[in-house]
Amino acid sequence: MIKRRELLRGLSTIPFIGAFTIGAKATSNPSASRNYFQELGLRSYINAAGTYTALTASLMPPEARAAWNYASQQYVKLDDLQDRAGERIAELLQCEAATVTAGAASAITLGTAGVLTGLDPKKAVQIPNDMTGLKTEVILQKSHRVGYDHAIRNCGVNIVEVETAAELESAISDKTAMLWFLNAANFEGQIRDDEYVRIAKKHDIPCMNDCAADVPPVENLWKYTKMGFDLVCFSGGKGMRGPQSAGLLLGRKDLIAAARLSAAPRGNTVGRGMKVNKEEILCMLIALEIYLERDHAKDWALWEHQIDLIHQAASSVDGVETEIHVPAVANHVPSIRIRWDEAKVKITPDEARQALREGHPSIETVGGAESLDITTWMMNEGEERIVARRVREVLQQG
Repeated sequence: MIKRRELLRGLSTIPFIGAFTIGAKATSNPSASRNYFQELGLRSYINAAGTYTALTASLMPPEARAAWNYASQQYVKLDDLQDRAGERIAELLQCEAATVTAGAASAITLGTAGVLTGLDPKKAVQIPNDMTGLKTEVILQKSHRVGYDHAIRNCGVNIVEVETAAELESAISDKTAMLWFLNAANFEGQIRDDEYVRIAKKHDIPCMNDCAADVPPVENLWKYTKMGFDLVCFSGGKGMRGPQSAGLLLGRKDLIAAARLSAAPRGNTVGRGMKVNKEEILCMLIALEIYLERDHAKDWALWEHQIDLIHQAASSVDGVETEIHVPAVANHVPSIRIRWDEAKVKITPDEARQALREGHPSIETVGGAESLDITTWMMNEGEERIVARRVREVLQQG
């Protein structure tokens, strides 16, 4: 974990921010005695589900929160901060260029816009209603067609679906702006990531990879730009534990510069509503620095231990079976799937999830009609014991 002096040294790499305002009045911490969520009638919970947006993803480490507070107390020019933070992020992630975005979906929209407009700001104003002089098609595999491709369609282009490499090459035309790849579906489509890049290079067409939930492993942060994807998108608020509203767009220097023509502070663009503030930009950079410095092997060992604890508690109940697994791509962390014989445990998975949610403390889990699914990587250390106990209680009472 990065030490306080190392954090301050990292902050000093952005010299134009300056020091805290001289003469600023010291104030007490108003949050020390207030439970804001309770005041709003809300319950917080133990996150045994993972980095889902609806569940507010991850918790930021203290160093990242400190960076947020630091940035909130003074002014800095937004483009200057994006320039410097982007340079630092690109250096850390071994790519040509980078920019902080308003989440992974924003990275997809801004990246698509940059591909369409190049470095012409007049073309940025056209998107999405006037496609005169712009290419109008983006190709993706049918198996990669998910709701997130709406972020592409925000730019006024049409989606062309293909299933095979032969269909992909046949679909390429003078209307083709970009090839898009959903990394989480790498093993579902017929065209794998490296072949997709090869075809894109062959036809000199930009290729984007949506890697929103694909950290860990940490190597993914540079794997796909090195593989040859021209643009790569990540969610900043998942495995990297930056602000949930932040993301990263990595890739070719010219395309990152082009993408920023459609981003705030520029107003008459498709990305104006995807503004990231100074706090998010700086906090994302610091969260990334901290994430890269973590002992990832130690984290993995902890997650395995936590999952095993829950496995032992659940499997001690008669009629219960557990499956420990690691998803091949996306949310690649130790997880557990709990199933049971409902003749012995007279409760459905949906009822078990509801019981955990409504209990004390509240616990959020996932799964479908056949199982109760749990991950531990978004828990605070020690919460796995509470989850193990509550899962056993719910199953025993079922």
